[in-house]
Formats: sequence, C-alpha cells, structure tokens
Amino acid sequence: MKSHVPPKTTPDEATQSNYEDISSTHLSLDWHINWKSSKIIGSVTHALISHKDVVKELHLDASYLEIHRVHINDKKLSYKLHDRHPVMGNKLVISLPTTLKKDDTVSLTVEYSTTTSCTALAWLDKAQTTGGDFPYVYSQCEAIHARSLVPCQDTPARKFTYDAKVRSTLPALMSALRVSPPKDTPLEDVVGKETVYEYNQPIPMPSYLLAIASGKLIFKPFEVPTGVKWNAGVWTEPELMDASFWEFKEDTSRYVHQAEQLAGIDYEWTTYDILIQPKSAPFGGMENICGYPQSVSLTFATPTLLAGDRSLTDVIAHEISHSWFGNLITCANWNSFWTNEGFTTYMERLILQFLHGKADRDFSYIIGRKALQESLEEMSSEPRYQKLVIPYQMGEDPDEGFSSVPYDKGANFLYYLEKTVGGLDVFLPFVKSYVKEFRGKSIATADFHNHLFNFFADNQNALDALKKVDFDAWYNGSGLFLPVELDYDTSLADVAYSLAKKWNNQRDSEVDHLKEVFSEGDIHSFNSNQKVVFLEKLQSYPTFKKTIPEALATVYGFDKAQNAEIRFRFYMLALTTGSTYMHPAAEWVSRQGRMKFCRPLFRSLNKVDSDTAKKTFLDNQSFYHPIAAKQIRRDLKLDEAVPASTCSIV
Repeated sequence: MKSHVPPKTTPDEATQSNYEDISSTHLSLDWHINWKSSKIIGSVTHALISHKDVVKELHLDASYLEIHRVHINDKKLSYKLHDRHPVMGNKLVISLPTTLKKDDTVSLTVEYSTTTSCTALAWLDKAQTTGGDFPYVYSQCEAIHARSLVPCQDTPARKFTYDAKVRSTLPALMSALRVSPPKDTPLEDVVGKETVYEYNQPIPMPSYLLAIASGKLIFKPFEVPTGVKWNAGVWTEPELMDASFWEFKEDTSRYVHQAEQLAGIDYEWTTYDILIQPKSAPFGGMENICGYPQSVSLTFATPTLLAGDRSLTDVIAHEISHSWFGNLITCANWNSFWTNEGFTTYMERLILQFLHGKADRDFSYIIGRKALQESLEEMSSEPRYQKLVIPYQMGEDPDEGFSSVPYDKGANFLYYLEKTVGGLDVFLPFVKSYVKEFRGKSIATADFHNHLFNFFADNQNALDALKKVDFDAWYNGSGLFLPVELDYDTSLADVAYSLAKKWNNQRDSEVDHLKEVFSEGDIHSFNSNQKVVFLEKLQSYPTFKKTIPEALATVYGFDKAQNAEIRFRFYMLALTTGSTYMHPAAEWVSRQGRMKFCRPLFRSLNKVDSDTAKKTFLDNQSFYHPIAAKQIRRDLKLDEAVPASTCSIV
C-alpha cells in the first residue's frame, strides 16, 4: 500500500494567537472610515470561549495597528503589544481579569485604529477610480492580512460570526448581510452623506474572509431560475455598470445552479453578488462572504474580466465554487491550502463540463497545466513550494508559497482520483459526501485522506485502485512533473497548436510575407481560450525574431485585444523578441493590478530593460494594492534583503 497519511493537523504556523487555548466565536466591529487620514478607526469586541483549563491570557494577531485601549464593560485590562515580527506582525497579549476554565466565556473590547502601513487595505484617491469624483477603499485579507485590519486570531483554523457598524460618507459593503440602511434603499442616494451601515454575518467564517469595500457603488440584480432560494447581481461604480451587467448576466445564475447540483447541498448564502473592483485589485476574484439584499456571498472581481465577449466568466465559476470549498469547508492551516483551491478548481471545471461538454473541461486543464508548469519551474529554487502540502515553518509568510500549485496540482490530483476509482459517476458521490461531512469545519489534508478511504471502504474495486496510488508523491513530492501525467481531450487545443506550427514554419519570414500567408480568418472560429493557447504554444518554440509579434499584431490585432488574457500573453511573447513592444507593455502593466498579469510582465520587462521596468513601477507604485506592490518590489530586486516568490495566482 503506497498511501502516506500526512500529520493529522499541525498548528497554524502563521499566527501568534493562542487559538488552541481560547478562541473568538463572535466579533462586533464598530468602525469609522476616515477618508482624510486613510484609516479605519474604532473597536472590536471579541466573544470568547476557553478550550482548556487555566487560561489567563488572550493572544491576538495585530499588524501595523495602533492599540488605544482594552476593556471589559469599560474596566481597563492590562495588555502588551510585543515587538513586531517581520511576517506575523505584533502579538497582542491581553491579561484576562480571571482565570478561565474549559468552556468558560468572556467578552472584551479592543479600541484601535489602522495605520497607513495597513497591508489589507488599498486606498485610492478619486483620480484612481473609474468615475474620478470620489475616493475608494477595499480590502484583501487572504492570507494573513486581516490582522492589519482588526486585532484577531488570524488563522483559518477557527471561524467566527460577526456584526458591524461602519460610518462612512460613501456606500460601504462588507462580508455580511446588510441590516441598515434597509435593503430597498438605493445606496447611490446616500453618496456624500455620512451614514452608519449595519451588517450581520450569521455563518461562521475564517478571518481571511473579512472584507470591506467603500466607494461610489451601485447595484443591479440578475434574473435567476424560477424556484431557487437565492438571488444574484452586480455591484460596481456607475461608469462600469452597463459593461459589468452585460458580461455576467448570462452565466452567473447558471453557474450557481449547476454548482448546487454538483456539490449536493443547496447554495447556503442566499445571494451571489459580484463587486467589480478598481483596476488595482490584486486577484482575479476573491470569494468574500458578503451580500445584498438578503445574505451573504459576494465575489470581489477585477475589471480585467470585462472582456466584452463573456469569455472570462470561468473565474466566476471558480469563485462560486468557493461557496462550498473554502468558505464552508476551510483549510485548517496554510499547509493544506490546496483543499481550498484544488477542490474549487476541480469544481469550476466540472461546472464547465456540465454546461459545455467534456472537451471544454479538459481544455481548461490544458491551460491550467501550462500555468502549473511555469509555477513549478519558477519554484525550482524552493522545491517545497512545489509540494501540494507545503511544509511551512513557524513565522513564514503563506503569500510566499502562493502559486498555481495548490490550484492546478490539486485539481489534477482530484481528476486523477476520479479516473482511478472508476470515473465521475463513482467519484462525484464522494465529493457530495465530503461536503456534507465537513461543512462548517476547518480541516487538514489528513481529514480529506481518511474520508476518501472511509467512503470507498465498501467499494472493493475503488479501494484496491486507491491502495495503488502513491499519495506520498502527490502530497509531498516536488519536481517539475506530476506523479502521474493525465491524458486530456485535446480537440479544442489541436487547431491552436496547428496554427502555431504554421507560424513557426514561417519564423524567418518578413512581415510583408507573413501578411500574405496569414489572415484574420485564421482565428475567426477561435474562442478566447484557443487564442490564449495559440500564443502560449508560440512562446514554447525557440525565440522568434521581432517580425513575428509585429505580424501577429498586424494580422490578428492582439496588441489591441480587450481581453486581458490575450493582451498579456501577446506582450509576454513580444518581449522575448526584444524591445519593440517594451513601451506599450509598460504602459499597459501600469494600469493592471492583477498579480497574474503585472508580476510576470514586470519580470519580463526587467529582462529587456531594467531601468524601464523599475521606473514604470516606481512611478505607479501607489496604484497597486500593498500585497502586489510588495511582491513586485521583490521581483524587481528593489528589496534585495528578502527573496521573492516568483509565482502569481489567479
């Protein structure tokens, strides 16, 4: 038997809190958004329960926070804010008034404010927004940035409910149900007026899903299938509403409805909304639990998804899938992050199969496999980041290990298991059982592993097949290859490969000749993903002369593509041939905050002309979210002291 079971559940190595001794069950937030100082000022009240006898202290994570006062019912408590750890921040140690025994409860309040060094918040002045007339702020707390927004136990191992009061002169959304102003109040009517927004989140969630966005925002609902128990819609700045609504109105409800059937449990959050963020947003999507008008799931999405042809909505399928994998079932520590993202990517592609066919599902695996290969190669200097279960050490930053590995290595692992046990008809019941067993819990890889074998205990054929799987290689293996390379349906990719081969055969031709050989009709029937695969295939060939990207731009217009996935890959190919497209690429990346695009493109620019790359970034540094800016600085070796993780996620 080749299977290897990893440790049951190791403590979270990225928190300084004593969550195993005592933990928060509910947070009450009272915040004021101070636009002039770019700070959130207020308090948090923790409702706590002791898990052990003799608990005398509460340890919370804090980062770049100013702590003003700690008290219980206005009675001051003594506390100490320890010196800052470079990754984990400051440990806030609070002395409890009495020694707690197991199952004792207590509530205490911390008055504090964020600072301009807060790594969770991006503050945009009005010139950086689409409308240009009001400022904007939004958060990104995953992985360990909630501690810079609120003193908390910043670990996925514990979940809490919360309520919030937020005072702001601009509409404020949070990862919770809006209680006030009433759901029928158009928020555009209160723009510029100081208003108290009240929220309630009744479903326990990990700290990284705490979220806020405030700016000039409006809402428009989507139509949903008859008989479902949920609603859907889109939030955005007014100037982007028409494009955003059109882009997502057809697919969003279909994705939710299909995901419900595949997960085997109804969509619990009652609303699925999308917030189209400013261009500086660092991720393609973030599965924040949020919502309006009834309850609680809103995806923070980048405007790079507004391709104008609905070709990038698979990111929404991914974020919808997080409603079950990540939000309901959460990794207990960042070592097992793949249980969030691998399952979500697997489900995303399964949705595509049921809506568009198996070829479409496998085509997504082909595209993902290319991204995975790039991540594995980039992580070769730090092989442990190539592992599915990453052995983080105490005090290491989970952001450093973020890459395509948990997404695509995880999804390929699950697809391999599906094929191993006898196909989807055999494996999907396991997925549904997994959701039912672990909903609401934080789990480690061992929990998944044990449930897999327990579920198939009575299916001898499946069990015998599982016993032959080298789980140790999947969980703990590093290197540039998967333990087992899967065969995919390549029918959608073959036409792209064929066209790329024709271009490679003309690699020595001049632009005028290439314009005679190729025409726009070559790609007339291609969907956007086929264009992406075509460009990626070209990049896999030996380096071309500059005539090839020049001809690609002339014949196919890739240099003007609205679809960010296509434009990005065109620039990545063009920069391998020299500096012809250096300045257009620099101008484009200065308006792209999504790390999937900006980090690799800055690295490519740096190889062509380091001075141009660094100047482009430094001139626009305030545009990027702090998480992205930190990584780009490292990529460009502007911070030589700390090595960079060179991988980016969706």
